[in-house]
Amino acid sequence: MTGQSGAPGRRDLLVVYLNDHLAGATAGTELARRAAAAQRDPAKRGIMRGLAGEISEDRQALLEIMAAIGIPVRGYKVWAGWLAEKAGRLKLNGSLLARSALSDLLELEMMRLGVEGKAAGWHTLRTLAASRPELDAARLDRLLARAEDQSKRLEGLRAEAAAEIFLA
Repeated sequence: MTGQSGAPGRRDLLVVYLNDHLAGATAGTELARRAAAAQRDPAKRGIMRGLAGEISEDRQALLEIMAAIGIPVRGYKVWAGWLAEKAGRLKLNGSLLARSALSDLLELEMMRLGVEGKAAGWHTLRTLAASRPELDAARLDRLLARAEDQSKRLEGLRAEAAAEIFLA
């Protein structure tokens, strides 16, 4: 629905906004799974697998929230998020065909940025919950708390990876 000026209406903007977050969640889920599988340290692999599971659950929560408020999923954006994660593997990291020493660090930084973006989306939805009874404020509070915890865990792993690369 466009507004009187021909500009997109609020609902149209929310459709775009949440589908953009869904594309990011799709890319983030793929990245988290790949990073966990590639982790050589068993203890860190376990932490990463846990994070990957939570990130996947958060993507599902976003889909459920979108359905609850009647926001259609734009499949092409989901596909674009999936493709973007695959294309991100082609970055120049000092090693053309294999993982480089920088791979873990860069992936952890990308994951942390994704989690921060996800938290911003949860904050936006939390604000909307005051006027949209179909949005569960308590659930959004839990999702926000989990995103904050994920960010802290990722920062710990990121700091360790940076120290191993640059200070060892």
